[in-house]
Amino acid sequence: MFAKGLPYLAIPGPSVMPDRVLRAMQRPAPNIYTGALHEMTHSLIPDLRAVAGTTGDAAIYIANGHGTWEAALANVVSEDDRVLVLATGVFCKGWGEMARGLGVGVELLDFGESAPVDPGRVEAALRADRAGRIKAVLMVLVDTSTGVRNDVAAVRAAVDAVGHDALLMVDAIASLGCDIYEMDASGVDVTIAASQKGLMTPPGLGFVWFNERADMQRGTLARVSRYWDWRPRVNPDEYWKYFDGTAPTHHLFALREALDMIAEEGLTAIWARHDGLARAIWAACEAWGQAGPLRLNVPDAAARSRAITSVGLEPGQGDALRRWVEQAAGVTLGIGLGRDPASAYFRIGHMGHVNAHMVLGVLASIECALIALDIPHGPGGTAAASAVLADLAQDLPV
Repeated sequence: MFAKGLPYLAIPGPSVMPDRVLRAMQRPAPNIYTGALHEMTHSLIPDLRAVAGTTGDAAIYIANGHGTWEAALANVVSEDDRVLVLATGVFCKGWGEMARGLGVGVELLDFGESAPVDPGRVEAALRADRAGRIKAVLMVLVDTSTGVRNDVAAVRAAVDAVGHDALLMVDAIASLGCDIYEMDASGVDVTIAASQKGLMTPPGLGFVWFNERADMQRGTLARVSRYWDWRPRVNPDEYWKYFDGTAPTHHLFALREALDMIAEEGLTAIWARHDGLARAIWAACEAWGQAGPLRLNVPDAAARSRAITSVGLEPGQGDALRRWVEQAAGVTLGIGLGRDPASAYFRIGHMGHVNAHMVLGVLASIECALIALDIPHGPGGTAAASAVLADLAQDLPV
């Protein structure tokens, strides 16, 4: 009844695309052989480095995040090498499965679905690798399925404490440009991300950032897939080598506009905005959970993502709430991906192009659903969120 009008996609990617980004794509196909497209593409690289917090190289792929998993692996490990996978949900396990499919041995440390990586266990696993067979440690900054945020610098410290030579590789797909992340400061060797979340661009572009140490390991490999090889894509002598073929022209126009918007706001301000909006969501959920089954998936606020929140209810209630919110209020929430039972969970995406009225609208719609479906809950969730935002904004000029 009340869903007519502009729908709102509040899933954890693809995220809401700004009008500026959409308008940037509304143009005829450009000349791909010379001219303005080339200059614009060159301009993306320093800005991509800035978003990831690195002075290292950046390679662009026509691929989604799963493609960048394989791209990163293809450049640093060979068949019969080993990787250590640090799992806090579905996605790092998926990266490990990608490695296994390439003939790479996988050692999995599973930290469950509600807690971050324990650096002590990482250190112990690396100490046990006396032969130095582990070539890389794979982890996620944030797992999109659980909302768990990991302490990347603490994992780097664990690797260093052992004096192990393994590369540290981080999947930052879920929250680059939302959660604080600084590749070089955290001691990361390889970072991967994709266009459709904090970078506010349509799905289809993947990115791999790598430092000199990672590229040195690339140089030891007997062979690297031509398509995934990052070396030809960095400072190419011919434009087509950026993409190993035809440029993804309109995605590039969109990305240029999105990076301009990020630069205009500034990463520090963007991180603060995401932090405040996330805290508002948590406040609402904590109020609702005072008298009912609703619970935040990650109990420790320090381990929660500022880009995605996973919420649990009783079996069947998560699916019912999602259906009601979409059909009655025009808001689409994320499914309980990889959870058991999946029907008990829903996820809220609050990444990229998102502000207070968008988040408050999502929370008010969820509160309506809790009432309509007669799901027990504490009062005042939306009011609690509003109080958080009002407090954080009290110093704004009026």
